Amino acid sequence: MVHRALRWGVPQNVVYTAQSGHHARKKFRNDQLPIVESSRVQSAVERIYLASGMEAIVFKNGSRIEPLPSTASAMHGKTLDLVVIDEARFDKTSDREAGALPAMATRPDAQLFIISTAGDVESTFFRQKVEQGRAAVEEGKTTDIAFFEWSAPDDADLDDPATWWEMHPALGYLITEETIRHAQTTLSRDQFAQEYGNRWSAASETLIDPKAWQKIQDRKAAPDGELSFCLDVALDRSRASIAVADKAGRVEVIDSREGVAWVGQRCQQLSRRYRRPIVVDGYGPAATLLEPLEALGVQLHKYVLKDVVASVSLFYDAVHAGTLKVRPNEGLDSAAAGVRKKIIGGAWLWARTDVELDITPLFAATIAWHHATQKKPEPTKRSFAY
Repeated sequence: MVHRALRWGVPQNVVYTAQSGHHARKKFRNDQLPIVESSRVQSAVERIYLASGMEAIVFKNGSRIEPLPSTASAMHGKTLDLVVIDEARFDKTSDREAGALPAMATRPDAQLFIISTAGDVESTFFRQKVEQGRAAVEEGKTTDIAFFEWSAPDDADLDDPATWWEMHPALGYLITEETIRHAQTTLSRDQFAQEYGNRWSAASETLIDPKAWQKIQDRKAAPDGELSFCLDVALDRSRASIAVADKAGRVEVIDSREGVAWVGQRCQQLSRRYRRPIVVDGYGPAATLLEPLEALGVQLHKYVLKDVVASVSLFYDAVHAGTLKVRPNEGLDSAAAGVRKKIIGGAWLWARTDVELDITPLFAATIAWHHATQKKPEPTKRSFAY
């Protein structure tokens, strides 16, 4: 990026992107900027901007390097000479590339760098680029595309240091054999093969341990006594689910259907029959149904963000500790097998970003369990029968 900025003859606009804007800015501040400041290139720098969202290195010749968010619109309206797409394995779509190409269309000799370690089954964008690059090499193509790959062959012994020297270009320059040996002892074999051997993972690592999830399955785990209900709605409103839990930590998804038209009548039925509130994430997609449900006379309890964060963390802990029981449900099992994290400050939630995965049964079960087992009890003597 510095070479492009200083040695191209005319001012150049260079941008760097990573898996998110936060990661790009962090890389810029902690890694890239110190390299420039500690080198002879520093004398060519006109000004450095560090305000959040405005970070940039501006050179005396008019060139600039800046980090950008990974959103589809981040590069729209810009004129760019070099775009770096780093950590491309995290991209499920071609949004970053689609934003870059029009921004480079009017610039002579514009370049797009796409860089990453191998990904997994979800790394569809980068996998396509790797296959495209390998095909270009096989065809002997020497224009329009350049492809460089360092990876361990499938039949190579990853325990052999000789393999490390063949597969890792930084070895001997930026890292040592001891660095790789330490990683080998601390990472799983699949993680080590992916991160250091640049081998593609056959599957994405699950968040909830499948063995732990299997152990808490119990067909007799029908909630009874003092009950808590929770309603959750998909981000695109394609589905909704209702779960119930009791003080003993037994959880069941009792309804999960397409759309949200059925929700009002079902919640009204449950509220009247059991005289218990329906818990709703007040900041989730189901929040839009609060007023319509109240108009139907449904008793509601709204969870704020800190409640939802606590629900997810404690439910996750309880699953892996085996201290709750879940009545088997296909939709709930699918959600538990495929759910990922969404980082919220220093905490995290179940991520709703994958529209192909319905996690409403998991969110409903999580919050219902939390309300039943962690919140102050409310008086009720009624048993639950479906």
